[in-house]
Amino acid sequence: MGRNVIERFRSVGCVFCSLLYFGLVAKKRKFIFPINCVLFATIEMGNKSSLLLREEEIAQIHEETGFTPNQIERLYSRFTSLDRNDCGTLSREDFLRIPELAINPLCERIVHSFFAESNDDRVNFRQFTRVLAHFRPIKPNKENRLNSREEKLRFAFKMYDLDDDETISRDELLNILQMMVGANISQDQLNSIAERTIVEADTVGVGKISFDDFCRALERTEVEQKMSIRFLN
Repeated sequence: MGRNVIERFRSVGCVFCSLLYFGLVAKKRKFIFPINCVLFATIEMGNKSSLLLREEEIAQIHEETGFTPNQIERLYSRFTSLDRNDCGTLSREDFLRIPELAINPLCERIVHSFFAESNDDRVNFRQFTRVLAHFRPIKPNKENRLNSREEKLRFAFKMYDLDDDETISRDELLNILQMMVGANISQDQLNSIAERTIVEADTVGVGKISFDDFCRALERTEVEQKMSIRFLN
């Protein structure tokens, strides 16, 4: 098992791509579709919200995210099912009640991403859709800023940037590696992967990876496909 894991991390691009893909989108043993489970996993239902979306709100969200009105209504239904207190916003605890998300090794980082634009540690529906919009497939001549290649990469970058300082340090990368594969390979091997990744990706010699470095490491990766899921219409 350890040798297979190490082989998967044979290059800088593979390190980021593997953790990105297996942590956010793909099946990996019992950790099933972390982003999809926010949308579809079975949970104990909350109260049916008495709040309704107005047509102008749907139009604004469509313009901002690219979701169709039908998709927005489906997402709103999911949002209200997570909103157990029927207050129109979600807490971190609301997300952690999703079993498939709670057991994912990147659970804390995924949940954190929904609160990046929050000032009160609550997420409203508009913020909810903005995060999910990063995972919309890119269609010819219909690209939205939130699901552009750059924004998908920026979203992924923030998964590693634990202290939000716009760089990825060796310790941050090692932390994510430990979350994902720490049980499968030795600490020395983890340290070696983290050290090699920093050295190879850091183009200016500061011992950290910038967003530009991150983009260069993944320039041959089909991020548009790997960070896309199908939203029902």
